Amino acid sequence: MIEDMKYIILVMVFFGMISCGNTSEEKSFKKDTGTTGSKTLPKLDSSRYNAAFLIMDGVYNTELTAPFDIFQHTVYRDSIRAMNVFTVANTDDAIMSFEGLRILPDFNYRKDSVPRIDILVIPSAEHHLDTDLEDTEMIAFVKQVASDAMFVTSHCDGAFVLAKAGLLEGRVSTTFPSDIIRMREMFPSLDIREDVLFVHDGKYITSAGGARSFDAALYLCQFLYGKEKAESLARGLVIDWDLEKVPHLIIPRD
Repeated sequence: MIEDMKYIILVMVFFGMISCGNTSEEKSFKKDTGTTGSKTLPKLDSSRYNAAFLIMDGVYNTELTAPFDIFQHTVYRDSIRAMNVFTVANTDDAIMSFEGLRILPDFNYRKDSVPRIDILVIPSAEHHLDTDLEDTEMIAFVKQVASDAMFVTSHCDGAFVLAKAGLLEGRVSTTFPSDIIRMREMFPSLDIREDVLFVHDGKYITSAGGARSFDAALYLCQFLYGKEKAESLARGLVIDWDLEKVPHLIIPRD
């Protein structure tokens, strides 16, 4: 009996050591892959457009995910220059969207070397009409990126950030329908249009936002890739897309 007990104890100790070893390896693996250790930056395909989404606490889900989905799906279409999509914030910590979605930013513009940005997307956030506009570092980042970007797009109240950065002076723009009066009051020199879902003026595309953020994103894809590819992207997300049926405004520029 005593010999049997010794055997059982030895077996338990042996398997206990194996279990502890696996736990240690799992922790080490998690650290190496960036889930608990130092941050791992995403690898970007240099042959693609870089589409960066500026996020912050209170960002609205739809204005972020609608264009994000459209742009990310370009990788599934042949014969086009697809897009790398990634997020940029002023922190490495998780961002909490207005609806409660936790998002880990890909790049922190305060410390990371942010890659070239061809398309800057500014989704609306909860405080884009007040305290976010006092974030001078964020406004300066937007101005800097806009100077070299091919396109700068805003959705809903993201237009307020562009206005605060002085990027809509001499341009035509729009924003969330019920905030048009507020934007006109805050930026009286700007030409802000109503009764349209998006406006394209130069490199700037401003959108009314909400679920219609899909429209502005699909329009940019149609501008870049042509009607057939834009329709293919829309079908892939079960969206009815016909530019002629979307109230919009395109300002011709040389």
